[in-house]
Amino acid sequence: QVQVVESGGGLVQPGGSLRLACASSGRTFSIYPQGWFRQAPGKEREFVAAISWSGGSRYYAESVKGRFTISRDNAKNTLYLQMSSLKPEDTAVYYCSSDRTRFAVARRGQSEYAYWGQGTQVTVSS
Repeated sequence: QVQVVESGGGLVQPGGSLRLACASSGRTFSIYPQGWFRQAPGKEREFVAAISWSGGSRYYAESVKGRFTISRDNAKNTLYLQMSSLKPEDTAVYYCSSDRTRFAVARRGQSEYAYWGQGTQVTVSS
């Protein structure tokens, strides 16, 4: 059974940083692209960042480009999202997910992903 567990969320002031982690089990993590998504109150879930199975390519939403960095440690079956220069509009529940297709490129469509975690809350506020 595939399990995905996000961690690292919390309350941070504007301009601050957080690092989210996503631990995955029950599937060969290293051969699937991984992605981060978020859902703000009253809004639909949206794409944040994705990384290819090898880590060689990364893809970001325009709203986070230059501030967020996605990475992966295949030896630890863990996905990360380093978030810097956080803004109040980054407040959301952050989810990680694994692509359905082995060896696919990094991509943004939610329908491409399966095995969602419960999410971790990130609140940016002074």
